[in-house]
Amino acid sequence: MDLTGARWRKSSRSNTNGGNCVEVAGNLPGRVFVRDTKDREGGTLAFGPAAWQAFVADVAARRP
Repeated sequence: MDLTGARWRKSSRSNTNGGNCVEVAGNLPGRVFVRDTKDREGGTLAFGPAAWQAFVADVAARRP
């Protein structure tokens, strides 16, 4: 899939000192894409919107 139109945003939970950094693009139809900020060419995960929403809700429910 062509991701040239993807608008990537860095997770607010990402580490600012070069540690765990994740970017998400949710502006393309039918998919939410996730990649490692430190290795942008290393691959991208794709999720359906419902699966992504379920993941985010689960993470939020477990947050202390």
